[in-house]
Amino acid sequence: MAIGIGLVGTGFMGKAHALAWRNAGAVMGGLPPVRLAVLCDTPLERARDMAAQFGFERASDDWRAVVADPAVDVVSITTPNALHRPIAEAALAAGKHVWCEKPLGLTFADTQAMAQAAGDRITLAGYNYLRNPAFAQARRLLAEGRIGRLFHLRGWVDEDYQADESLPWTWRSRASEAGLGALGDIGVHLVSLVTTLAGPVESVVAETAAAYATRPLPEGGEAAVENEDIASALVRFRAGFHGVLTVSRAAWGRKSRLGFELHGSRGMIVYDQERMNELQLYDSGDRRGEQGFRTILAGPDHPPYAAFCPAPGHQLGFNDLKTIEAAGLLAGLAGGPCPSPDFAQALEIERVVYAIARSAEAGGERVEVAEVRA
Repeated sequence: MAIGIGLVGTGFMGKAHALAWRNAGAVMGGLPPVRLAVLCDTPLERARDMAAQFGFERASDDWRAVVADPAVDVVSITTPNALHRPIAEAALAAGKHVWCEKPLGLTFADTQAMAQAAGDRITLAGYNYLRNPAFAQARRLLAEGRIGRLFHLRGWVDEDYQADESLPWTWRSRASEAGLGALGDIGVHLVSLVTTLAGPVESVVAETAAAYATRPLPEGGEAAVENEDIASALVRFRAGFHGVLTVSRAAWGRKSRLGFELHGSRGMIVYDQERMNELQLYDSGDRRGEQGFRTILAGPDHPPYAAFCPAPGHQLGFNDLKTIEAAGLLAGLAGGPCPSPDFAQALEIERVVYAIARSAEAGGERVEVAEVRA
């Protein structure tokens, strides 16, 4: 029996979810079929247009009707942050499974409540960069000891979508609509990667800043930027070593520079999302005079790349990572392993960025991550 999909939101991520639901079975095979049941957006005319474009059977301008619809088994939430919690809680209460974009909540209290509401429903948070075959290879190399003992980590995520001083004020700059700024929007992706590689973060010391104190309003005048554009944190991992994380949404020229360096006793692994099909490995065991970084190009030997393309060098893209996410959720619904990160795991990712924010608010005091509560 086909799994009914309800999609709320038709922007960048809404389209990514729609494509992922359409493509997961065709790419991966062996998954239960899906039925694109209903799509929701406002105004209704837009919802109808996008439903026709994406291939959904029906359109609605009421998300409450979507989560109550008996034809819907899974709700995809791709709305602005302030709507994540009410939609997710209503969907879970109605017995639906939920795929929600990050960050889960507008506040840490929201995220805690969403994790508690999940119950026995399958939930998935949209940390698609974890699905990159090149990232999976980095995990394998680290686990195999190719760079020896890990003793330091540097991570960064830089974009320039808020770099222009003349850019008009939007909801992303208002705490009541966006919550955190760069930390919540892109910093969580960095935390998802580094904690998957290095384990839990124990404590942080951080500073944050707004690149511009105000932004112009479309109707004239200015409005305050209420959250951070930039964040820097010294992080101590539970494993005993420390690292440095930097986040900026005001870094001219950077489009999706999400990456890390893993410093080990025998070498280094380097990754950058702007070159998402490549991984750099330095092995100090190479002969003297021949040491240097080698480029590992993602290909069919790095699952699930081959499901998309049998030829190396042809490369995967952002929407392919969303397809891998959707496939994992469908596999979980069919009795396979539950996809991750679920809402409980996403709570721990967000706990780290809230620790960074609270350290900055306290003037750079060290904050123990485990002690962060709503």
